[in-house]
Amino acid sequence: MRGKSIAIGIMCALAACSLLPAATQGQSLEETLQKLSQDAARKYVAPISSALGADLNGGWFHRAPDPKILGFNFELGIVGMASLFPKESSHFACTGQFIFSVAQAQQLVSTVQDPQVRSELVNILTSSPSRVSIEGATVIGKPDDYITLRYAGGTYQTSKGRVTLPGNTVELPIAGFGDLAEVDFLPLAAPQLTVGTILGTQATFRYFPTAEVVPELGDLKYFGFGVQHNPMVWLRTVRLPFNLAAGYYTQRITFGDLFKVRTTAYGINLSKRLGLGFLNVTPYAGYMIENARMKVKYDYVVETPAGPRAQNIQFELEGENKSRLTVGLSFRLLIVNLNVDYNFGKYNSATAGLNFIL
Repeated sequence: MRGKSIAIGIMCALAACSLLPAATQGQSLEETLQKLSQDAARKYVAPISSALGADLNGGWFHRAPDPKILGFNFELGIVGMASLFPKESSHFACTGQFIFSVAQAQQLVSTVQDPQVRSELVNILTSSPSRVSIEGATVIGKPDDYITLRYAGGTYQTSKGRVTLPGNTVELPIAGFGDLAEVDFLPLAAPQLTVGTILGTQATFRYFPTAEVVPELGDLKYFGFGVQHNPMVWLRTVRLPFNLAAGYYTQRITFGDLFKVRTTAYGINLSKRLGLGFLNVTPYAGYMIENARMKVKYDYVVETPAGPRAQNIQFELEGENKSRLTVGLSFRLLIVNLNVDYNFGKYNSATAGLNFIL
């Protein structure tokens, strides 16, 4: 597996891999999106929404709480996640609407001889959307797989009668983005605190202080929490050979006005401790129902004969992962706990956690 060193600090991984200016392109992801209409932009960033959702919904547990009425458990550490991109996510093809720039419109009307008619057609093409076929690299695609628009042609009314334009192809200077081009996975990390146990329940929190990681994009804001409950605390006469818990987790991450992500996951997990309290190995597994929604907001800037015109674009993407199966191992030595697991879903992922336990 080939990946690139993208993480900066803890939660800055998202900034580094998705939002920092790319040295190869000299522009940020937001500036790249400003050249894409909504239909193209949705497909272009879709792999990031799915991989980010798979990352954020992972790493929440490495054991089920004990069925105790009252106990003491305190864990503080960091969890790292990495979601694998499916091979098919590096390229997309769709049909949609696209408003052409002056240069692109002039290419489409180049066969028209009359200068006045050409000017009128350019105004039409730069002021209203045209139906096109769109194909090319997603944000993680090849750096030379440029997005191509296939215009089927059309008939337009001008001051000198109706004019039919032939089909044509327009290539955009957009392909796989910077350091994300041709990566195999999206890494992420988060600080995590778990406290418990009250009535068989423990709570987990993720938090990163508001920070201006990328000045051009505004503040990074991140908070998440979850609860696990062992129902066997109410059935004291029933003894299972393992601990069982139901869990619910939710979180939000915002990067300026460009990205806002919310995830939720719920399901069951079980674990079996093998060894002593301060020296043990704990296999664990779980099944989760999950979802992730990413809101994207940017200005689509079109070069018209009258100058640049910005159109506000807002849309929401839903992550492709709907469920996951988790299997993992947790190792404890005194106050240090290390766990690793693998998650099976549409976007497979791996997580690892390092915690100090009291």
